[in-house]
Amino acid sequence: MRRRALISAGVGLVVAVAAPAHAGTRRVLHVRPGDSVQAAVDAVTGPGWTIVVHPGTYREVVNIPAAKAELTVRGAVRDPHAAVIIHDNANGTQKPDGSGTYGTAGSATFSSAAPGLTVRDLTLANDWLRADHPDITGTQAVAAYTYGDRTHFENVRLLAHQDTLFVETTALTAFDRQYFRRCYIEGDVDFVFGRATAVFEECHFHTLQRDVGFTPKGMVFAPSTARANPYGVLAVRSRITSGAEDAAYKLARPWVPSYETTAWPSLVVRNSRIGPGIDPVAPYTNMREAYPWQTMRFREYANSGPGAVISVPGNRPQLTAEEAAVHTRRTYLGDWRPYERR
Repeated sequence: MRRRALISAGVGLVVAVAAPAHAGTRRVLHVRPGDSVQAAVDAVTGPGWTIVVHPGTYREVVNIPAAKAELTVRGAVRDPHAAVIIHDNANGTQKPDGSGTYGTAGSATFSSAAPGLTVRDLTLANDWLRADHPDITGTQAVAAYTYGDRTHFENVRLLAHQDTLFVETTALTAFDRQYFRRCYIEGDVDFVFGRATAVFEECHFHTLQRDVGFTPKGMVFAPSTARANPYGVLAVRSRITSGAEDAAYKLARPWVPSYETTAWPSLVVRNSRIGPGIDPVAPYTNMREAYPWQTMRFREYANSGPGAVISVPGNRPQLTAEEAAVHTRRTYLGDWRPYERR
């Protein structure tokens, strides 16, 4: 396996500056190569700030606390390849202070608990590789860990292998909402996972090739929706492609965490194109035999492509047209409508 080449332009830009905008109601911080994105986050003093990340590669961990509400972090240009925030911690990586390992959530390159967060026009990546660390068994390595209500990602690339995107909530009883539009997300094992009410619209999910002798090589989704939450993960008008051989991947498996054994994972994939990398005969599998996928809220509707062919109907539960009318971005996100922004 090779470490990804993440090429960025714009090296040589220097100082970060702060300036008022929008008649003094908002402030903007500029981050340029040589600066720190985390330092800009730390400099935010209230809600409604914008951090503009100029083209370059920023090798660091970024953590946005809940107090930095309504924050926007965006690339200075529209091309998400230009500005890259990247690091390489894994679940099993030892912390420098000797206090233990990072754990899955702690491995994230980018994490946020801030309500009203907007991220756009960036790449967030974790380039930790299993092949480089054969001694580590905790191979989850998260690119982005988001657990604030009204989290909005637009035109963002999310790159990792296992557990790329952790869509979580602020508490077991919270139904925090997240919206991803026109994002590119790649990985191998459970690379979109968590408890949030998360809508993916016009997104591109890509499964990676893995140098292993078994199948499935991985799964795209692993939701862990709370039983009380009527809505979990929704992927609509999206597409799934693969760098692996045909049928090497599963669409999903349910995650019932040991700390929340009442979870009832929910996933709807609809009006999307599913490529041949997904096993069309048996697209779902179990994470634990005690929680079979057949008892979970897994449904599809009006999908196309070779990975969406229904050859064994019992293996691909479908929504009725009446049910599909409920599983929309409007229903999932309620009174929050980020898709109406201009």
